Amino acid sequence: MTDVNDATFSPFRMILGNLTARPLRAVLSILAISIQVILVLMIVGLTTGVVNEWSKRVEGVGADILVQSPNASIFFAFSSAVMQESFGNQLAKLPGVDEVAPTLSLMDQKNFVVIYGIDYKRFNALSKGFLFGSGRPFEAPDEAIADDIVAQSRHLKVGDQITLLGHSFTICGIVAHGKGARFFIPLKRAQDISGAEKRVSVFYVRSKGDTEATRAEILKLEPSNRVRSIAEYMTLMNSSNLPELKPFIRTMVGIGIVISFLVVFLNMHTLVLERTREIGILKALGFSRAGIAQLLLGETLALTLLGSAFGILLTFLTKAILTETVPTLQIQITNQWLAGSVILAIVGATAGAIYPTLRAASYDPVVALAYE
Repeated sequence: MTDVNDATFSPFRMILGNLTARPLRAVLSILAISIQVILVLMIVGLTTGVVNEWSKRVEGVGADILVQSPNASIFFAFSSAVMQESFGNQLAKLPGVDEVAPTLSLMDQKNFVVIYGIDYKRFNALSKGFLFGSGRPFEAPDEAIADDIVAQSRHLKVGDQITLLGHSFTICGIVAHGKGARFFIPLKRAQDISGAEKRVSVFYVRSKGDTEATRAEILKLEPSNRVRSIAEYMTLMNSSNLPELKPFIRTMVGIGIVISFLVVFLNMHTLVLERTREIGILKALGFSRAGIAQLLLGETLALTLLGSAFGILLTFLTKAILTETVPTLQIQITNQWLAGSVILAIVGATAGAIYPTLRAASYDPVVALAYE
């Protein structure tokens, strides 16, 4: 330990000296705490990024009302195709409805990508339409449109063959992203592949201006359906508002705190055993219990802050690598969770340091000096 009689003595120098005296243990503690920070930030970042990116894609379709079956999921790819396509004709006749696009949403399990089966003319009419970077709309049953992000990640170009839902398709066009799905195929072909004859997952509806009045008209037509405005849907599609995600995030955060607690507890417990004699010397020189506790907790805080900083650095490095290699994977790291991950690391580390610190502070200096 640093000489307490040194004229330039300070708690900071003493803490630094104690950490550098045992570099391997300090490095391992910093790495373990950084793992907690990475775990929390990546899990929360992935869930937040995926949810927010999906909601923005739904908003980009151009509709202002969504019509689903009563028990449908807000993640369309996990909703069964149980709505009759003909219901869209009834919706189109309502006074407040301007355009209706029946859509069959499917998840390609092998490629883990969302595919929309669409009536191209009606779906395209919901907004300013697809913005083609190259190619054209599909004209044959086995043609598909890809958005630019998935095309970039899979090095696709017009004319390439790709397997979707176990069937071969030819890429006929590449469009700007933000229209709900990554791939678009003819609605009839999607229904044939999925065995959902004349059925769809969702109706995208554009009103003539009064969204709430149009929504009320649709509910009168079939009260059991789920009819949401896009504004309401965007509010729901938040990782903190989704009941399915809350337990998962809390579990991951809890695991992170346990990691930090165990690492610091073992580190500090061993440290106190190794320094029993040194702690006795400090107490004999006049250090109070509070002074000993402050010294040990200061070391814990220093390790935690270094581990947190290293963890945040590794998180952003990992995010940059994943963004470059997997463009379709969205990771959103907010300032709130950056601060939260550091606080959680401090909480876990402090909890792990409390018992060893109290034990060290309670040592009798005579007994401690006799310790071998």
